[in-house]
Amino acid sequence: MSTRPASPSPLSEVHGDSGAGWQLVLADLALILFLVTLAALANLSADEGKLPERASEAARFDPSQALYRPGPDAPPLGQWLARQQADRRATLTIYARHAKGEEAAAWTRARALAREAAASGVAVRVVIEAGEQSALHASLGYDGAPR
Repeated sequence: MSTRPASPSPLSEVHGDSGAGWQLVLADLALILFLVTLAALANLSADEGKLPERASEAARFDPSQALYRPGPDAPPLGQWLARQQADRRATLTIYARHAKGEEAAAWTRARALAREAAASGVAVRVVIEAGEQSALHASLGYDGAPR
């Protein structure tokens, strides 16, 4: 039998025989963590001072339980709400659409309906947006934020 010296392990060739392989792995992980943190901080500081973008999508409306349109033959909103089935989860969404130059009038009409609805104890949400024609209605449904 010939006596051959034992070949060194592949790890001992790379890292030496000191058993320092875990230190190299730990150093690599520390470097990766540092780089990830640095990148996150760079993105955070770039976003500071910017105003949030306006929502470009329309307000979300789920199917209505009931729909109210004010008019000469319509009952007052409070009376109409009293006729509806009471449900604490429901929200009354007042939807006002205004033509160019009629923003103030749309807000005044929507605010009056909101006050009347709030006096009835119903949760109220008001949505106002621009459109070609002015319109106003109230939708009783479950499309508001859960309470």
